[in-house]
Amino acid sequence: MQRIFLFVATNLAVLVVLGIVTSLLGIDRGSQAGLLIMALIMGFGGSTISLLLSKTMAIRSMGVRLINQPNNQDEAWIVETVRKFSEKAGIQMPDVGIYEGPANAFATGARKNAALVAVSTGLLQSMTHEEIEAVIGHEVAHVANGDMVTMTLIQGVMNTFVIYISRVIGGIVDSFLRGNNNNNDNQGGVGPGYFITVMVMDMLLGVLAAIIVAWFSRQREFRADAGAAHMMGQPASMQRALARLGGINTQDLPKGLASMGISGAVGALFSSHPPLEQRIAALQRLSQ
Repeated sequence: MQRIFLFVATNLAVLVVLGIVTSLLGIDRGSQAGLLIMALIMGFGGSTISLLLSKTMAIRSMGVRLINQPNNQDEAWIVETVRKFSEKAGIQMPDVGIYEGPANAFATGARKNAALVAVSTGLLQSMTHEEIEAVIGHEVAHVANGDMVTMTLIQGVMNTFVIYISRVIGGIVDSFLRGNNNNNDNQGGVGPGYFITVMVMDMLLGVLAAIIVAWFSRQREFRADAGAAHMMGQPASMQRALARLGGINTQDLPKGLASMGISGAVGALFSSHPPLEQRIAALQRLSQ
């Protein structure tokens, strides 16, 4: 419950701040240029702020304990594994963390050289060292590929598209319904048709945007799997790790982190991760 509250509160705070920014800048939302600027600020502002806060929010919402000084052999091995893959990937050593929960892992952070890689206690208890090593390699590959920034840019473009197009269509519908009434136009107001249309279009276009973002996210998973296989020198370990994930209870990460985990909800158009069978098949083709 606390995780959900933190996620919702953060996003509401971002919207309020961006609304204040557009007001202080004196942006005329009635003009096309002003509307586009507002859409860009709201679209990219929210996703950018989420990216900048991603590491802090992940630590708080998931209860991640950073391993600054390993307390046991397992923690020392995790840190050394992340270090080894980071050197191979040519990035600076990420922060390493561990959190309580079913089998999963994730990577996040605003920059590839200031990232966080975290694994769950369930992952450590249910997998062999070789399989865990493959999972860690997958997360380091996400960092090295700059996937956090890529997803932020894609999300920003989609947000801007939704905000701008829905309000343009809302203005057209409102103008049509009011019959271009000059008296109403002179008052500078908009009718209920505008707000209803914007609300409906936000939902419809938002669904389309979510499908596109999810598709990009699934492509990243294939690349991260291949990256882990490359760093390990063979794809078999990653295949075994994915097969193991298919047979154990995995935890769905919060929305802001779901696309950066090793395992996600397996769905169709809206899934951030491809089905495990497809990922294993892709690795098999890579070995051939």
